[in-house]
Amino acid sequence: MNKIALISGATSGIGRATALQLAENDYDVIITGRRNDRLIALKEEIKGNYKSDVLCLDFDIRNKNEVYKAIDSLSRKWLNIDVLINNAGLAAGTEPIHEGDTDNWEKMIDTNVKGLLYISKKIMPLMVERKKGHIVNIGSVAGKEVYLNGNVYCGSKHAVDAITKSMRIDLLPYNIRVTQIAPGAVETEFSIVRFNGDKEKAKSVYAGYEPLIANDIADSVIYVVTRPAHVNINDMLIMPTAQANTSHFNKKL
Repeated sequence: MNKIALISGATSGIGRATALQLAENDYDVIITGRRNDRLIALKEEIKGNYKSDVLCLDFDIRNKNEVYKAIDSLSRKWLNIDVLINNAGLAAGTEPIHEGDTDNWEKMIDTNVKGLLYISKKIMPLMVERKKGHIVNIGSVAGKEVYLNGNVYCGSKHAVDAITKSMRIDLLPYNIRVTQIAPGAVETEFSIVRFNGDKEKAKSVYAGYEPLIANDIADSVIYVVTRPAHVNINDMLIMPTAQANTSHFNKKL
């Protein structure tokens, strides 16, 4: 039987690429997100190219009741989740903190921190009961160091870093592996969302150098979840060659 992986935020970017690579590696996948049309299209793509089974769950990860209802709806077959990929996340705005939009603050905290906790809360007991499982939290270099006007986004990703470390300790007696993958600059819809749909401004973020792409991070997910059972990759910080840290890039403009 195929193992089962649940991927949050699977409608685009890293989540979508990860779902495809997991299906290619013989995982049955539960794909979640807010855009049901994209979930359906991804399901059709997976079913058309791989032998994996696919289940779509359409909900907003910021809404605890929606998250709980979706997981509670799973049949016995789908409850045996081997891998949870906590990928759903976003940045909103680039203002200095004293000019920040509190709606953006709440959106980032509700998605990046509370959403991760809500879905983990429903999946972790299933893994504890079976005494096995693997949780992969998609963090960020912004969870390792801060940068100008990153403030609340950096804070939310630092929280992911701390929660990941705490999960690893608390779940240790139950043979559950916990990994954080922390990317640097990845060209996805991330900057489009951050700049409220301004595609030209988003494009400028990646000008003059070769950023990571979603498949680079999906490759890393496949690597960590396919290690032998006695091996856990605690933390992975992945950068484009042209990026040294949150603020230093080798741009050829």
